[in-house]
Formats: sequence, structure tokens, C-alpha cells
Amino acid sequence: MTHSRRSFLAAASGLLGTALLGTSGCGRGGYLTPEGTISLWYWNRSISDTLLGKVKDEIGIDLVPQKIGGDYKQKLLTSLAGKAYVPDIAGLNEDIATYFPDADQFIDLYELGAKELEPLYLDWKWQRGVTPEGKMIGFPMDTGPTALYYRPDIFEQAGLPTEPDEVAAALDTWEAYLEAGSALVEALPGVKMIPNIGMVYGQAVAQQATRYLDEEDNFIGDGPQIRRPWELAVEAHQRKIAANALDWTPDWGAGMTRGTIASFVGAVWMAQVLEEAAADTSGKWRVCRAPGGAGNSGGSFLGITKYCRDPEKAYKVITWIQSPENQLVYGLNEMQLYPAAAAALEDPRAQKKEEFFGGQIINEVFATSAKQVKPVYLSPYDNVVGAAFSDELANVWSLGKDPDRAWEDALREVDRQLSHLGLI
Repeated sequence: MTHSRRSFLAAASGLLGTALLGTSGCGRGGYLTPEGTISLWYWNRSISDTLLGKVKDEIGIDLVPQKIGGDYKQKLLTSLAGKAYVPDIAGLNEDIATYFPDADQFIDLYELGAKELEPLYLDWKWQRGVTPEGKMIGFPMDTGPTALYYRPDIFEQAGLPTEPDEVAAALDTWEAYLEAGSALVEALPGVKMIPNIGMVYGQAVAQQATRYLDEEDNFIGDGPQIRRPWELAVEAHQRKIAANALDWTPDWGAGMTRGTIASFVGAVWMAQVLEEAAADTSGKWRVCRAPGGAGNSGGSFLGITKYCRDPEKAYKVITWIQSPENQLVYGLNEMQLYPAAAAALEDPRAQKKEEFFGGQIINEVFATSAKQVKPVYLSPYDNVVGAAFSDELANVWSLGKDPDRAWEDALREVDRQLSHLGLI
């Protein structure tokens, strides 16, 4: 999950500005914390504060955590560029691939013994923290397996299946899901099947084994792994099953609360978002396997910067914080952060009935999804390329742009962006 809260320490901001003006390295006076301590930067709700408070007593290391608000990534990049006042340990979000071009700024965790722990974590998640050259810069934190959230009462009114296993079987493909959407809006004219067509595109792309670029940074986004999700999103628009309610907007929350949006595919952390946005619908929702299969949206990592004075001590911190036990107790059960550790997914303590979901143990669905996510190479430039397609898809539903023309314009924008980056 991407969360930005509260402001960065004013003193630290001033020091970073000074660093950019002339500091050439983390020399005397260029460290965030005193000798013998380990500094950690993280953002709100990425790590349990309770857990961080136990580091000293449990493993005997003086950890100085700093919760960074505002634009976390920009502040981290600023400190790295200035080569001073850089944290020993840094949280890295789902877009960890954007740090790959600067992998020399991080310590290779394989050199500290990480290979021994690899079997404990989901393979696809582990690999996302490893550069194409084989350097591990990010240790697995949480994940974001996806599933279908739906209202069984609304499905019943529309003549659709209602039990999770039945819904999963009947709507196992995107084609079947969109067809069911048409049946629903025909039976219930005031209700839409999905919030927006961008959801269809984004979640279908997240299920693919390839994305926009290969490991040599060659553009492959004009292939079926992107074209088909695009076509599915366009079909959803043409079927008029979308409410055109964008994520993170009042319209989205209102649709969930009023029952004018019957379902959506989303990550495990959307359960908390849904509960907060539509608290009055408690007990009315269920979760099942997503149409099209398993996907992932979100999840974070911890990296050790090359400016760390004691990498072995820092490594001990991150591996303890993100141990399978702590991912379960403090990640999942306290913070609703879904574990990357395989053992935590199966632990009986993770199998809780959820009142909001009618007493369903939704972890059973998400655990299955997490184990079935396809390994995929994520490029440092995926965000740039992906935006070209998302923007043009928005033009289709908001401006009535011809889908074929929008596709061609997206490809032209990709060509322009990649040329600007020197990749063409």
C-alpha cells in the first residue's frame, strides 16, 4: 500500500538541502544518527510501531526509526543524491524496480546471507527485490494479492450466484465476469457491476507473466499481455457496466455504501479501505477468487543503503522485523499488512472470521491468490509506459474517444517517452 502521512523533520530537511550543495559523502557529521545506532526510514502504516519499539530488547540493537511524511520517495532520492544524511535502512515501495538503475546505492543482501532465507518467502515476491543483474536490494515485506469483492445480496437480486465458491466458478474468466455485469445492469438498472474500467485494465495486467518491457528494456507492451486487458476494459465500457467512479474518490465510497456498485477486483488491503468507506454495509460483502486468476497490487521492501556503517547489524534488524512470525503477528494481525512469508499465510492465527464479510475467513482466498501470482519482470520504466495506456483509456470513457485511435495514440506516447529516456 502507498501511504504518505505527516511532515518530514524540519531539521533533517535543512540538512538534506545542505548536503546537495556540496557534501561528497557520508563523512563526519553526515549521518542521521550517532555511532553505534541504526537509522530506519519508513512511512505511516508500513511497519508496526509496536514492533519497532521491541528491537532493542529483542535483538540488542539501538534502532532509530523515523516515520517520513510527505513525498517519501523524493526525500529518499534527495538524500541519496546528496550522499549524506542517508538512512541505514530504507523502506522501498512496490515500484522498487525504479531503484534498479541506482542499485549501486544499496548493499547486496545476498552478500549478507539472504540466500539462506529465500525458501521462507513467496518466490515471486522475493524476485521482485532482485535486479536483472542478480543483486538483491530489497527484502520482502508485505504483498497485495487480489480477489473479487462482491455483494451477494445484489448478485441474488440479479439472478447471479451468491456463494463464494459458486461465484468463483461461474465468473472464472474476465469474459464471464463482463457478461454477468451485463445481466446485472439489465436486471437492476440503478446498479453497475464495477466502479470503473481502469480497474479491469489494471487488474488484468497485474495477472500477466510479462508487462511493458523485457529485462533488456525492449518495449513489448504492444503484445497480447497488454492488448487483451485493454480490450476487456473497452468492452466493459461498451457494455455500460461501469459506474465511472474513480478509486479514492467520494463517488467510489458512495457507490459502495449505497449499493450502486456491486463488485470490484482489488488487493487484500482494499478490505480495510472498503470497511472505512462503507462501514454501514458490514456483513454484506464476500470475497472469492478473481476472474482471470491471481494477481498482485502493492507490497513493500526494506533495503540497506551503501552508506550504512554496520550492514551486518542492519541486516539483523530487517530480517528480524520481517521474520515470518513478526509478519504474522505485527504485520497481518495488527496492521493488516499481508505477509510475504509463506508460513504466515497458513498459520491458524491468520484464519480469522471477518464480521464485515459475513463471518467469512477471507484469508483463505487471499492466501491462495498469493501463492499463485505469476513471477514477472517489472521494469524501472513501467510506471511511465503504463501511464500512457491508462490516460488514453480514460479518454475512451470520459471523452468518447475511439478505442482504436486511443490505442494508437498510447503507443505513440510510449514511443515519445522511451525516446526521451534514451531507450529507443
